[in-house]
Amino acid sequence: MRHFLEFEKPIAELEGKIEELRRMSEPDGINIADEVARLTAVADKQLRSTYAKLTPWQKTQVARHPDRPKAQDYIDTLITEFTPLAGDRAFADDAAVLGGMGRFRGRPVVVLGTEKGTDTESRVKHNFGMARPEGYRKARRLVELAGRFNLPVLTFVDTSGAFPGIDAEARGQAEAIARSIAACLEAPVPVVATIIGEGGSGGAIALAAGDRVLMLEHAIYSVISPEGCASILWRDAAQASVAAEALRLTAEDLLRLKLIDQIVAEPLGGAQRDKAATLQSVSRAIQEALASLNGMDGASLRAKRREKFLAMGRETVG
Repeated sequence: MRHFLEFEKPIAELEGKIEELRRMSEPDGINIADEVARLTAVADKQLRSTYAKLTPWQKTQVARHPDRPKAQDYIDTLITEFTPLAGDRAFADDAAVLGGMGRFRGRPVVVLGTEKGTDTESRVKHNFGMARPEGYRKARRLVELAGRFNLPVLTFVDTSGAFPGIDAEARGQAEAIARSIAACLEAPVPVVATIIGEGGSGGAIALAAGDRVLMLEHAIYSVISPEGCASILWRDAAQASVAAEALRLTAEDLLRLKLIDQIVAEPLGGAQRDKAATLQSVSRAIQEALASLNGMDGASLRAKRREKFLAMGRETVG
């Protein structure tokens, strides 16, 4: 059963009527096929109109849609011969960060992703995509492994941020994130990051400091969540929609500010409406990103990556 967001209610009503008509037997004097076609056209027009003018807060809701493809979906579909690698060799394995080796379009790669889960059981298992220090230490270990074996690194980012619990802080959360970022920046191999849903704070950039940062059309990427920002500035999380506007967290804003490199288009109505098409679009974008980095040695990759991130913020934010 499709999950509809609050602003999609008019679309939900139309699609509900279409479904009812399709289940009906043909009554006398009524051509159900014609009525279904008419309502389908109206619903498509409504969907197109709605998604053409999404606000930053509405984009935030789409980025968090429970039916959007998760990191595990990208790994299962785009990576063949995937072999998961677990643990940080210091404390434990963190299920919020998936990692391993496999092949992307036949090319050996190291893959990392933050996984939110798809139902209550898996969300609890993956801690809703909020990693602890051992998750970021696992990420650093795998990036360093990729460097030793000259394998490109692909990352899929979808997290509201690093886990803020006392246990995580006690084990050095900030240090683990910083070292993960450093490992990405210093990697002598291509690093291609894709923001597939939420890109929240240091928990996101720990896996997103790459040569190419791709971002899905309705994903978000920000230093803090709109609710967190609103709670700090206005002491009221209900002001999240105002905060979302101010944070410049949409893909369009971030491309304009040169904080990401490419927007990957989503199917009409968001990635959740056509997962297969979304996965293929991301696959093509990653292939193009890797192709643009072919032939560059480790020193050149590091130098260009350093130059890219040092240049961020030099332009005035509008």
